[in-house]
Amino acid sequence: MNAPQQHTPRFGLRSFRAKFVLVVGGAVLFDLLVSGGLALWNVQRLSRDATQEVGQGLEQANQDYIRSYAEATAARVNLLLDQVHSDVGTLAGVLQAQLDRPVRNSQIGEAMSRVAPAAVTVVYDAKGGWAQNQPGPLSVVSVWGYLLDANHRPLSEVQDEIENSAVLDLIAPSLLANGQSKLQMYYIGPKERPIFRTAPYTDQAQTFDKLYPGHNQADFWTFFFPGLYESWQQWGRDPEMRPVGNNITQTAPYTDAITGRLIVSFFQPLWSGGGKRVAGAAGADITLDQLAQIVENVKVADHGFGFLTMSDGNVVAINPVGEKVIGLRASSDTNSAGVTGVERSLRKSGQPAIAQLPLGQDGLLQHILLNENGEKVPYLVVVKSLEPTNLWGSGPVRRETMSLGIVVPEREIYASLFAAQAKISQATNRILIYQILALLVSLVFVTTAVFAVSKRITSGISALAGAAKRIQAKDYSVRVEIPTRDEVGEAGAAFNRMAEQISFHTENLEQMVEDRTTEIEEANLQISSLNMQLRGENSRLGAELAVARRIQMMVLPNVGELEEITDMEIVAYMRPADEVGGDYYDVLRDGQRLKIGIGDVTGHGLESGVLMLMVQSVARALQEAGDMNPSQFLNCVNRTIYKNLLRTNANKHLSLAFLDYEGGRLTLSGQHEELIVVRDFGVVERIDTLDLGLPIGLEPDISLFVATREIPFGHGDMIILHTDGVTEAENQDGELFGIERLCECARELYGRSAEDVKLGIIKELMAHIGTQKIHDDITLVVMRHR
Repeated sequence: MNAPQQHTPRFGLRSFRAKFVLVVGGAVLFDLLVSGGLALWNVQRLSRDATQEVGQGLEQANQDYIRSYAEATAARVNLLLDQVHSDVGTLAGVLQAQLDRPVRNSQIGEAMSRVAPAAVTVVYDAKGGWAQNQPGPLSVVSVWGYLLDANHRPLSEVQDEIENSAVLDLIAPSLLANGQSKLQMYYIGPKERPIFRTAPYTDQAQTFDKLYPGHNQADFWTFFFPGLYESWQQWGRDPEMRPVGNNITQTAPYTDAITGRLIVSFFQPLWSGGGKRVAGAAGADITLDQLAQIVENVKVADHGFGFLTMSDGNVVAINPVGEKVIGLRASSDTNSAGVTGVERSLRKSGQPAIAQLPLGQDGLLQHILLNENGEKVPYLVVVKSLEPTNLWGSGPVRRETMSLGIVVPEREIYASLFAAQAKISQATNRILIYQILALLVSLVFVTTAVFAVSKRITSGISALAGAAKRIQAKDYSVRVEIPTRDEVGEAGAAFNRMAEQISFHTENLEQMVEDRTTEIEEANLQISSLNMQLRGENSRLGAELAVARRIQMMVLPNVGELEEITDMEIVAYMRPADEVGGDYYDVLRDGQRLKIGIGDVTGHGLESGVLMLMVQSVARALQEAGDMNPSQFLNCVNRTIYKNLLRTNANKHLSLAFLDYEGGRLTLSGQHEELIVVRDFGVVERIDTLDLGLPIGLEPDISLFVATREIPFGHGDMIILHTDGVTEAENQDGELFGIERLCECARELYGRSAEDVKLGIIKELMAHIGTQKIHDDITLVVMRHR
């Protein structure tokens, strides 16, 4: 054997080492560049995602804070109004209790006259034309000129009203001193005697003379509160007329005639006549300062503020700074009679975004731009609706929902967001620099490592290449020596073994070819023998199946038998899915009695066909024995089949039903597919057989389950019997033929002969199946009463 040949590795452009360095080094460098680039991209993406997530989180948190702040402030305003409602309701409850108990009302009025005469004694004022009690009592009561008689004294019923209303002196001081701060509380009499009693005592009528000339000659309710009394009267007739489901009614903010301050009045009507007629009203005034204090104290961030507005946009409370920011213009209506309102509307704002601000969207966070020193500055606005109230404003009472708004500069509410985004950006830049430096260091290291390893690896491969060339030159004595203990060393050892085997096989090739040829010829002889045996077995099995199929078709009713039946036409169609089918139908005749049977054995093939023949034989034997009773007949068939199945250990059963016909009567028994009956005018009836029996061969005794049903079968009527191979036939799309389609075919073919009906249904069925394989036996029986 020749000594191993040593080859010195070359480093030319075509050498393996050069290619190794280029390929491996390039792949590693490419991987580093890709992984490094992906790392940089991921860092940037992480920065973007983090900025987005933090931004969304902080933005959501700040928005939730603003909404929560708005809800809390709205709750405080609602609480103030609820407390005032409660105090007015308390006063109204006491006065209503007096009205509901006239005797006690009079007694308390008489007592007040004795104990506090100054509270019920009025003095006429010639200049004003009205009467009023003198200072000293806890309340002032004013009586207008048209409520006085010729002697300038109150009419009798008016004096009763004055005395009975003096109970206000017992209630109002406590309500004024407690609960929510109120400017005054009062009682106004009904429209026919509208005395005006107010606590605490003020120069009430004198002030009215100055501010409302002519009021003493006009009806009090119509002059001061036009439309309010009429709205209450409608409530008495129909409580559903109330815009909001309580009796408390408030006014829009207006200038108080006595104090000159902006106030809001709250009324609750009193009732007589079982709640049908207005008997006056109890009321209270609160200054707008109380509402404004809650709203003006709103402070979000550094310059956020709040405002309270009516549904028409009229702002009733806002601090001066906020009023300037949203561009409000204030004006007062001093020319109208009655109460004097205040006008400061969002809709007339100098800021277009405020003028168009929607008020009905409760809790919606809105981004708007406001003009500040010639620049567009972004703001956030949240509007929260208060609880709805009944509002009077010079006309019928209507529903009013005031809104609380919170306005905050975005630069202040998102200050923490901007700071967090800046920090994330700085951290991202640092990570990017570190990643680039690490990538450069990795490139230098990989380049050095590839050059160092390539020499060790390629030396062994070069030796293998040289030895392979000698093998190509048919020098099978060549061997290589690779000292490394890696895959290249293993390849060298494998090469040496391969060279030895090539040498050995070359010398013994002719003998091996001859031996192999002999083995192949012997194998071919064996295959030919087995093929002959298989063809013989297939021929025998085919013959047996053909015999079984012929026997099965022979026992079916022939055309001659069916034509002998005079009362009806009976035709049938059967097509097995395999050589031998498992469907059953038969027509048994005993004189004028007929028994038409149809059944379906589970599965199909030879075993199912044999069971079908068993059923036919048993049914024929019972018919010959004269046992035609439907229930007994089915039970006898079941017992026989059950025993045969038990003996043969066959896991089979079948659905089976019989129609007994005699003297125009048709009786159905047994469980099978639905029976289809078509009568005059194409009326289709589907008869379910589920409760008329049990599958044959499952239980030894089914007598408890067998039942019968009489079916009308007149002249021209047609009956369709079928197996599930008809209704469950599929087309290429997997769609079933279906019982509905079968019924429609029968209806369309009604009136033709039974043979035409059978052919029409089979044609429609085969058109539906098309080229699709038939998976189950198909059996169809058509019966037509002549």
